[in-house]
Amino acid sequence: MPNKLLVAVVGLVCFSVQLGSAADVPDWRSWRGPLGNGSIERGTYPVKFSADEYLWRTQLPGKGCSTPILLDGLIYLTSPADGNDALLCYDLDGVEKWRAVFGKENAGKHRNGSGSNASPVTDGNAVFVFFKSGTFAAVELDGKVRWKTDLVERFGKDTLFWDHGTSPVLTEKYVVMTRMHQGESWLAAFDKATGEIAWKVARNYSVPTECDHGYTTPLVIQHQGKESILVWGAEHLTIHNASDGQVVWSCGNFNPEANKLWPAIATPVIVGDMVVIAYGRNDRGVPRLHGIRMTGSGDVTATNHVWRRDDVGTFVPTPVAYQGRVILVRDRGEVACVDPATGKTIWEGTFPRHRSNYYASPLIAGDKLYAPREDGTVFVASIANDKFEVLSENDMGESVIGSPVPAANRILIRGETHLFCVAAKE
Repeated sequence: MPNKLLVAVVGLVCFSVQLGSAADVPDWRSWRGPLGNGSIERGTYPVKFSADEYLWRTQLPGKGCSTPILLDGLIYLTSPADGNDALLCYDLDGVEKWRAVFGKENAGKHRNGSGSNASPVTDGNAVFVFFKSGTFAAVELDGKVRWKTDLVERFGKDTLFWDHGTSPVLTEKYVVMTRMHQGESWLAAFDKATGEIAWKVARNYSVPTECDHGYTTPLVIQHQGKESILVWGAEHLTIHNASDGQVVWSCGNFNPEANKLWPAIATPVIVGDMVVIAYGRNDRGVPRLHGIRMTGSGDVTATNHVWRRDDVGTFVPTPVAYQGRVILVRDRGEVACVDPATGKTIWEGTFPRHRSNYYASPLIAGDKLYAPREDGTVFVASIANDKFEVLSENDMGESVIGSPVPAANRILIRGETHLFCVAAKE
């Protein structure tokens, strides 16, 4: 096997876990899970684990920053393999089942980036992947490539200052990609079965330098009774018909001061008819947080800005929606729970200060918040009953940029060199 399973034999640390069957493990078919909000409310999940205390870990063939997904008890993730883009499939014991290998990878520019930043997505019949190289493909569940195309060859290179971050998303009929950069930006849909382009619409706005660079992932929603696609980037929030890509709703005015170097990185989070947008440069002390109501049609810029804050936000980590609230893990470890209807803070907390930033988007599983720091420390905090309490600080021994994923009573953590599975004690 190209990836050897490393069995955890951990000195004096011994614990047992209750392992369910594949049927007991809820699917996590995309980067932010079944609701696109990064949370799951049911289940019991681990608190204490580390690079030496885990259920299993397996060596990965290369550095990737994407998040694993789960389908029917199998794990899928993208990674370079021998210098090529690849999709890997593992079972719930960490044993590699197969890998689909594509063309040469385009390695990342940022220290925390890679050519495998985009996370896979599945409709239950195939897995869809995109890589910085331009490779865009559908893979059958047995590892056979259904179709493959190259979006760089077809539509030109992206001009993003940093590595590509947008993941593909699925509508009922199509797999959808967006490109937001300096140059021709677009949203496009491709037939799931053939890869043939179904529609492609321009998405170009005149904005200050680098503000047209977008790393966010679209959200598939229902808008006025129709399947639609929500896109955030280039200082505009837009809703498109899933059938033809046409814009049916748009909202601007997110940067009235015309600040430069404000790319869109954190993906929006939706609660009810409110969408919360983290913008600005929280990493430089200039945060912005907006609450937008997703009602009406046409240009709603003048009417649908409900609230705005300039004292809290996040630059890279995407917020989580949980029990009707929005929770942000900020770039330096501050945590805030916000009412999406009013923008008011419900509670605040903080993880221990450190020179490292937070790049991974957090997960809430059960009543626990999982927040990886870029140095590989994964914090677990209780957020039960509106009370923030740090429960553990877990050193995984390597950088963690991908988001944690729940798998029954386990958590999958994709490190720079290993995929870890940690489990709750019995």
